[in-house]
Amino acid sequence: MLLSEPSSGGSQTHSSAGNLTPKSGRVPDGAGGPDNVYGVSMGYANPQQTAAGIHTRLYSRAFIIDDRRRRVLFVTADVGMISQRLRLEVLQALQVKYGDLYRQDNVVLSGTHTHSGPAGYFQYTLFMITSKGYIKSSIEPLVNGIVKSIDRAHSNMKPGRIYRSTGELGDSSLNRSPHSYLNNPEDERHRYKQNTDKQVTVLKFTDLDGDGIGMLSWFAVHAVSMNYTNRMVSSDNMGYASYLMEQDKNPGELPGQGGFVAGFSSSNLGDVSPNTKGPHCVNTGLPCDYLNSSCPVGGTKLCKAFGPGEDMFDSTRIIGHNIYRKAKELYGSAVEEVTGFLHFAHQWVNMTDVTVQINSTHTATTCKPALGHSFAAGTTDGGGDLNFTQGAVEGDPFWDGIRDALVGKPSNQTQACHHPKPILFSTGEMNKPLPWHPEVVDVQIIILGSVAVVPVPGEMTIDLGTVVIAGLSNIYTHYITTYEEYQVQRYEGASTIYGPHTLSAYLQKYRGLARAIAQDRVSELPVGPQPPFFQNNLISLLAAAGVDGKPENSSFGDVLDQVLPVYRQVGHTASLRALYFTHRDKTFVTVEIYDNRTNTWEVVYTDASWETRFHWLKGSNRQSNSTVEWHIPPAAPSGSYRIRHFGHYMLRRFPQPIINPYEGVSDVFEVAASFYYQ
Repeated sequence: MLLSEPSSGGSQTHSSAGNLTPKSGRVPDGAGGPDNVYGVSMGYANPQQTAAGIHTRLYSRAFIIDDRRRRVLFVTADVGMISQRLRLEVLQALQVKYGDLYRQDNVVLSGTHTHSGPAGYFQYTLFMITSKGYIKSSIEPLVNGIVKSIDRAHSNMKPGRIYRSTGELGDSSLNRSPHSYLNNPEDERHRYKQNTDKQVTVLKFTDLDGDGIGMLSWFAVHAVSMNYTNRMVSSDNMGYASYLMEQDKNPGELPGQGGFVAGFSSSNLGDVSPNTKGPHCVNTGLPCDYLNSSCPVGGTKLCKAFGPGEDMFDSTRIIGHNIYRKAKELYGSAVEEVTGFLHFAHQWVNMTDVTVQINSTHTATTCKPALGHSFAAGTTDGGGDLNFTQGAVEGDPFWDGIRDALVGKPSNQTQACHHPKPILFSTGEMNKPLPWHPEVVDVQIIILGSVAVVPVPGEMTIDLGTVVIAGLSNIYTHYITTYEEYQVQRYEGASTIYGPHTLSAYLQKYRGLARAIAQDRVSELPVGPQPPFFQNNLISLLAAAGVDGKPENSSFGDVLDQVLPVYRQVGHTASLRALYFTHRDKTFVTVEIYDNRTNTWEVVYTDASWETRFHWLKGSNRQSNSTVEWHIPPAAPSGSYRIRHFGHYMLRRFPQPIINPYEGVSDVFEVAASFYYQ
């Protein structure tokens, strides 16, 4: 028996979630705010994609497993990926609270890969440039939220059991680089039924009485159902699956509350898209060019893949519901108990200088980091703005000349090492103001009885999913393709930063960890070089939030556009527009129903609910407006409702500005089955 916390007898476990903007309930990230507190969203590398509202909250969900000998902690967080800086700061906070109980070798932090979460929590220059710098107001809520979810799991541990179940989910994923996949050896491809990994793995957590307390699931799909035009913070399809499962298992509770925690974690999603209609040229409707995903007119920019829904919200709903439905089925049928003991092993590795044994007579090495031309082309889930295309195995004199003038030419050694990649940015040879890419990377394995989980520091492609892959974990190093996929140099290969033998180097390191575990020699493993923790030269390109203004004869929170008197339960949206600044640590929005029995208002939805959308618009003269939408579900009871909005505004005062709270409230309106409401 594996699960539980160390108390009296038995193995122990617990799971907890935290709003990544610390608030009651699970632990979510903060969202929205003046001048877009998070700057750009992390994932599409689009500086124009600044956050301006909340679609769904982001959560950290922590799972602790203890067998009375050892303990492991697994966190899945609604962020694009775990950065090295985020992991190091979380580990520092855990060291202060718990001493040596939670360490780099027994803690896994994994990101769900939503592309609509905060940026600004990286310490390497490339990511700072694309994220408006290193932003304390991004990383602090992430650290605090993750740690709070761990605190809750730690304090609620109890004896329990784990069960495993696996199954396949179709119609929810598509290989976005099938040409690269076909370059893999035929005998390897024949080991798989499809060119994407369809397997869903579920770990079911119960107490000793068999009552469910949580679940952890892995499925390979990009969380990009919310596309690059989205400007709202969103947990995307994986977050919606968690939302549905937790609402199912915590009936009557608001999002982020209730004892059951459902974590949906990323896996080997490198070439896997949720946009199941595939790529088409938006100007003609015809399929894009198969080899380089471009259009005859418009190039890569007009080649876009679309999800199964009418828009990105509908596609997120469909894919997320599919994932939830399959996980719920597997959770209900899970009878294979996970028994045995916990094991784990960890090393830091300099990934720029790993010697790989190719065969009995030949070796190769990894390379200093570099990104290829096709990196700038983007993917069919979000193409680049310039005239780059996927599949480029030759450089472009125009762009190479600009590169040489701005950041310098790649060395001959690096060019030879990365062949056939034409290098756009030789990031391993760029160190101002700080290194552009990491050299030191975590490699780690955790064994839960009969279940092996491999936390991978990047996005692995299909042929790599031989065990449970926990993708986007501990540090982000872009993509990890097979050697054969690398040769094609589509986006994924161009983004495999340590060269064509990156995968072989990782597999060699993981084999070493597994061997040490099997031989009970983990203590003999070299720890490896410590990763850097930069204190200086962390740049910030995000302007400080300014003071707030409002029209004369008005107050913050005043309603500008009132609700209608009556709405129907099907197909209607109640909306409210109000003067707005920001809100900290709590919800921006509540939808409340009047309880005639108690003559009180009861909160039934918040800004963490799927049915609400919160938009923030920065206007002229420092004046901002917010719009709250409640998409009324068919199941909403008939009755009297109101919408409330909460926030803070900042005024200029000496010696420092002051921040005051405010709130706004709509008129009371009715929800009824008919407009002829009595």
